[in-house]
Amino acid sequence: MAFNVAVLASHFGTNLQALITAARESSSGFGVALVISNNSGSGALAHARDAGIAALHMSGQTHPDTDALDQHMLTALRRHDIELLVTAGYMKKLGPAVLSAYKGRAINIHPSLLPRHGGPGMYGRFVHEAVLASGDTVSGATVHEVTADYDEGPIIAQRQVPVLPEDNPEDLAARVLPVEHALLAATVRVLARASVSG
Repeated sequence: MAFNVAVLASHFGTNLQALITAARESSSGFGVALVISNNSGSGALAHARDAGIAALHMSGQTHPDTDALDQHMLTALRRHDIELLVTAGYMKKLGPAVLSAYKGRAINIHPSLLPRHGGPGMYGRFVHEAVLASGDTVSGATVHEVTADYDEGPIIAQRQVPVLPEDNPEDLAARVLPVEHALLAATVRVLARASVSG
């Protein structure tokens, strides 16, 4: 039985593309079966379509009622037999129905070493600006379980990246991003194998 992964993303979809690439390896143990974006013009949806993966736009535009959006998303996840839900640059909270159904089976990738520099408004450049403003000498990436609050779920895996004295947010982001890609793919691979062995 395939270990089917769904990825939720709002913008460029670089972490999604890293997962698509990793899934093509014969030893990956997983496949990306569904991509959902709240942004109809996102790069994530374009990546999915290019790879022949089911791609859905779901947002307040398609479902103005938040409960209906939540239920519609859950229906789509079940229809595609999704085992693991990955949020990667997804700018919306998951609804209670999806959170309940995927408790312990939803993960997020964050571009800092949580619990530092997480929470509402902490995404993209804002995270790297906060790291530099704090004087931290290391940053990195964190994979954690998704819960009802931003970046509050249990930490699953982390990798460190040095912060250099001359760094600006763009420099730091460029150093963290490939680590995000590698960490996310490695974590999904481990979870897929654990599911098979369990």
